[in-house]
Amino acid sequence: MSILETINVPADLRALPEDKLPALAAQIRHFLIENVSRTGGHLASSLGAVELTMALHYCFDTPGDKIVWDVGHQAYAHKILTGRRGMFPTIRQHGGISGFPRTTESEYDAFSVGHASTSISAALGLAIGRDLRGEKHSVVAVIGDGSMSGGLAFEGLNNLGSSSTAMTVVLNDNEMSISKNVGAFSRYFTRAISDKRYNNLKDLVWDQLHDRSIVRRGLREIISTVDRSLKHAIIPGKLFEDMGLRYFGPINGHNFADMIDIFTFLKEQPRGPVLVHIVTKKGKGYAHAEKNSTKYHGVGKFEPDTGDVIKGTAEPKPSYSAVFGKAMVELGQNDQNLVAITAAMPDGTGLKEFSTTFPDRFFDVGIAEGHAVTFAAGLALKGLKPVVAMYSSFLQRAYDQVMQDVALDGLHVVFCIDRAGLVGDDGPTHHGNFDISYLNTVPGAAIMAPKDEKELRDMLYTAVGHMSGPVFIRYPRGNGPGAPTDQPFEQVETASPKLIKKGPDAAIISLGDMFDDAAKVRDLLSEQGVNAAVIDARFAKPLNADFYKKIFAKYPLIATMENNTLAGGFGASVLGLSSTFKSQPRILCFGLPDKFVCHGDVAILKAQLGLTPEDISKKICSELKNLTPP
Repeated sequence: MSILETINVPADLRALPEDKLPALAAQIRHFLIENVSRTGGHLASSLGAVELTMALHYCFDTPGDKIVWDVGHQAYAHKILTGRRGMFPTIRQHGGISGFPRTTESEYDAFSVGHASTSISAALGLAIGRDLRGEKHSVVAVIGDGSMSGGLAFEGLNNLGSSSTAMTVVLNDNEMSISKNVGAFSRYFTRAISDKRYNNLKDLVWDQLHDRSIVRRGLREIISTVDRSLKHAIIPGKLFEDMGLRYFGPINGHNFADMIDIFTFLKEQPRGPVLVHIVTKKGKGYAHAEKNSTKYHGVGKFEPDTGDVIKGTAEPKPSYSAVFGKAMVELGQNDQNLVAITAAMPDGTGLKEFSTTFPDRFFDVGIAEGHAVTFAAGLALKGLKPVVAMYSSFLQRAYDQVMQDVALDGLHVVFCIDRAGLVGDDGPTHHGNFDISYLNTVPGAAIMAPKDEKELRDMLYTAVGHMSGPVFIRYPRGNGPGAPTDQPFEQVETASPKLIKKGPDAAIISLGDMFDDAAKVRDLLSEQGVNAAVIDARFAKPLNADFYKKIFAKYPLIATMENNTLAGGFGASVLGLSSTFKSQPRILCFGLPDKFVCHGDVAILKAQLGLTPEDISKKICSELKNLTPP
């Protein structure tokens, strides 16, 4: 039996002798690679954090002690060690465990996460709550260096540094190699400042000098000055020291002895806010992931031996992200004022080629969505044409900047919203099912959604060169139906729905990527003797009142279809518009429910939510029968 098979909870890990930990780490890595190759998932970050995760659970008494993970994409080893090894083959699968920490999934998950930069603020809340309730457990926040580019992380640090609460921030630095600072001198200094005798003596001397004596106050100030000067010279984390956190590191995140020394010291002698700088390597232990950590950050199914991603048998179509990226390069060649902005997602949003073709006009601002939007507003004021490419669920974080910094003055900023609608295995923190609803409240905004790749290109061309004010284009994750992408750009008339199929009995108004399902609904209705029209809405906002007035007057029943929550969505807008006219048709709205949707394959989720073409056609037929007098 392997060591891993004996570890069911962290208490089992803590019962192991320290010399058994490297072997267990190797077994966890093998288990991770074997399972993620079958399901896909966040591999590189989790491989890099194996020893760190083990050291934390080895030194802290979880679940009594609380570990808060940032984002959670590095927490796979945490799941394995906390009672979910048996369920790990189901990770990110419908009905299986989540790819991120969830408080409803395990008592070891102290905070539900999925977005970046939240861990310090959340952990501080847990720590202050502990203090107010008179409890004594430890609280640890684990945050990657990428997440430290988010402003929320520094807001949390600022608040933490001004408090006196005992809390540990572990900075998992996985982008730089082990530098010269992680050497004998650094280890010596770290061990020196964590030595119990050293700290007890320092506290004793400090307390003895703390009185009204001018001489003692002078000595105290001299000691402080020398201490600050030395730390500026030899501690890489002086920034954190100045913010009020005691800094330890940098420490090799693959060395158990060094991490256990520090974490044990902090567990036994809590001393206010502390930051421990751990240096790890993404993809550690798997050569393919070490060489290309970006590829294996979030990877699909792959062959473990070769690292090759497993692809379907059909000829792959370009993703919407790739189509957008290609169109941006084409537009950029003819417009020197076009600039592109993303928040740590040049690859995911399709802007990699633009970044290399026009490096002076590409800006990756890091995990700082709010800054990205306000930065774009400033560019727009200088006459440039900023395009902000961001995932739908991440744009939520910049709503205030969209409203106040862009829309208030009607600035022309184009937002290309990737991953709109259901995204599948990453679940509720990544589904883009709210953007129409929250953007509907933005005055003067235009919201477009293409039914295929060609419409995406044309909408981008129109938004950049033929519109004003804030413009939003939303499109789903993955591939489109295969519309041509090599044709000349065509301008899309503002607020211009398009009648695709005629029919007298009912009208199906489809928004964006729901068009293919709408066409299938029409075919199913035809089999039941119902001849329905199909309309490509194209715009969620503004709605063309003249067009819809005619539709309301012509059809007794109208069905709207959208890949967005029904609450405040496209269908709700159509319903609201219909109430202003005399003609009152029966309107059925099909979309996502007013709740968080779980993770799982999109087709499975649609079936679960009653949103398959079969489900929709049956409801339309049933409603038509109710409208027909006996």
